[in-house]
Amino acid sequence: MSCWETVQAYALRSVGIGERLLPREGFTVCEHVVLIGSGLIWNVYFGLVALAFGFLLSVTVAVGKASPHAWARVPAEWFVYLFRGSPLFIQFFFAYFLFLSLKDVWAGFSPLSSAVYGAAITLFLNTSAYAGEIFHGALRQVPRGDLEAADAYGLTGWRKFRRITFPTMLRLAWPAYTNEAIFLFHATTLVFFTGFPASRQQGDALYYASYFADKTFNPFLPYPILAAYFIVLTLGIIAAFGWAGRRLNRHLPGDAPRPRRPRFQLIR
Repeated sequence: MSCWETVQAYALRSVGIGERLLPREGFTVCEHVVLIGSGLIWNVYFGLVALAFGFLLSVTVAVGKASPHAWARVPAEWFVYLFRGSPLFIQFFFAYFLFLSLKDVWAGFSPLSSAVYGAAITLFLNTSAYAGEIFHGALRQVPRGDLEAADAYGLTGWRKFRRITFPTMLRLAWPAYTNEAIFLFHATTLVFFTGFPASRQQGDALYYASYFADKTFNPFLPYPILAAYFIVLTLGIIAAFGWAGRRLNRHLPGDAPRPRRPRFQLIR
């Protein structure tokens, strides 16, 4: 099988498109690259879903933790403490058995016991706690002068938060939030070790890398390929978040000094 035929057969195998049977012998570098890249689709899915929904919940948690009202502050503090204080792998373990118990109560909860939904929900809750603490720290660092200026202009409540507090909080938290996003995408590899089953063995990138390592007894080819994929993915995250950070700070003067124009002194 040529490399192009391998791409056609296995490029989308992780989502159920293409050849169902994995190669059994004569493993080529092309098969390594294509199948591990196919599995990376699920890692990107887990990361994007958790990041998108986690952003909304993390902002809510940060605002709740900064609230003077105990009914909003205490649940936010315990949520952050619970998911930041326990290992992510243990959270996967307990989430899987929780979703299995819910499936016994009502059949409608059955999809939650699969990796597609259950693992994504676990990652979503975990990153919400970490990002919520990041945003809470940034929320406390919003300059008091900005808030007083907003009060002077008559901005209160939701308008004040939307136009002053929230944009400033994002600008302050964005570098740390970028690191959290990178960690989140790396943490998606833990799904392979959890109890969440993948449909018809269509696993993530680590599943295929482990498959080749077990079959060939040579981990020095599939795992570096897996690492290279995640390095490229990390560079993409840095580029995307860097662009967003520049958009958030576009109204601020640039750090680079402006080139000086030559001035000629005619009279001393």
